[in-house]
Amino acid sequence: MASTPDRLRSRLLPNTAPWRSSRDFRLTWTSGAVTLLGSIFTMTAIPLQIAHLTGSPWAVGAVGAVELVPAVLFGLYGGVLADRADRRTVALVTEVALAALSALLLANALLGTPAVWPLYAAAGVAAALQGIQQPSVEAMVPRLVPHDQLVAAGALLSLRWSIGGVAAPAAAGLLIATAGVPAAYLVDLGTFLLSIALLARVRPVPSERDAEKPRLGEFVEGARYAARRPDLIGTYLADLAATVFALPTALFPFLAADLDATWALGLLYSAGAAGSLVAAATGGWTERVHRHGRLVMLSAALVGVATAAAAFAPGLWGVLLCLVVAGGAHWIGDTFRSAIWNQSVPDELRGRAAGLEMLIGSAGPALGDLRAGGLAARQGVRAALRTGGLLCCGSAAVLSTAIPALWHYDQRTHRVEPAPDQTLTA
Repeated sequence: MASTPDRLRSRLLPNTAPWRSSRDFRLTWTSGAVTLLGSIFTMTAIPLQIAHLTGSPWAVGAVGAVELVPAVLFGLYGGVLADRADRRTVALVTEVALAALSALLLANALLGTPAVWPLYAAAGVAAALQGIQQPSVEAMVPRLVPHDQLVAAGALLSLRWSIGGVAAPAAAGLLIATAGVPAAYLVDLGTFLLSIALLARVRPVPSERDAEKPRLGEFVEGARYAARRPDLIGTYLADLAATVFALPTALFPFLAADLDATWALGLLYSAGAAGSLVAAATGGWTERVHRHGRLVMLSAALVGVATAAAAFAPGLWGVLLCLVVAGGAHWIGDTFRSAIWNQSVPDELRGRAAGLEMLIGSAGPALGDLRAGGLAARQGVRAALRTGGLLCCGSAAVLSTAIPALWHYDQRTHRVEPAPDQTLTA
């Protein structure tokens, strides 16, 4: 009989069965972790470089607007491509293109007077490439692990994001402060090269559909499927509420100045990921929760409360604590949204469902950056935090009432709903 400490560990620690049982899941997990570490260096460097070159919150927030259209258009196409092409090949080719983009950012940063426009151009192109890549990466997972390990796999993927999000921003802030912005882009380039080597070892993950040329119009079929699933629509709207209103990363360079703690910029970027890491490291309980929809809604509400509280926190450490709580709530929401998507969407539509998810996941932060930057420019950083948090909390309350299908979603009784007949014969 297991001792009390052993039972406690099994209830709290994440289940590593997918990592142990699937070689290809290990490779893709590690490749994604390496890419994430480097990409966060660039994600930290670009807004900091724009803030340094322009001194404008609007200019930093505008990065989100530049990313929005490419993320939408190419996210749609990426979802269709994931249901037609080899998903591993799509991930590998786009990874090579992203590495080339990092090299161009490095070249611009090494100029005597770096130009601002390449930073916006790079953000837009990167959003397009990630829009193509992400649906294939996400749609690979249910093909790499058994169905009964999908919740555990989702938790491990979230844990990867959390670990990278804690370590990389702090390291990036320190590296930029000591070695300059070019060093951050150089690190990103190196991690892309390692990630490419890992992805090349993953076995092909071909589509189960006929290998025809993808048509963007096919995305409509996936959208029709989602439209007749209120629970799926609810997960997308909950994600939008959390990211549009309560993901204030565009404010961090100015929040650090407002707190008279410019040295702590890396900590502000890391705080949300630290909360996610704590939640992920103690997330064994998630496999024993069956009402996934309720956790999606409650986590969105908690994100809003924590973000609003950050606006009233008197000093740096209070703000950081609030951001840590918001990050943990984000992790819980992401984990249960992923479980709903992976367990209930048929494989022939999984790429397009992931494309719609990618569209929402990209549009939300982009719109959020624009909202936060614009409001901060008019009313101040604290007002932008407070308003966004309250709107997020209110949105979660409205959605919980308006979409009962998500609130009552139970994985024990919900089954995979078949794709429409026209999708199967497309």
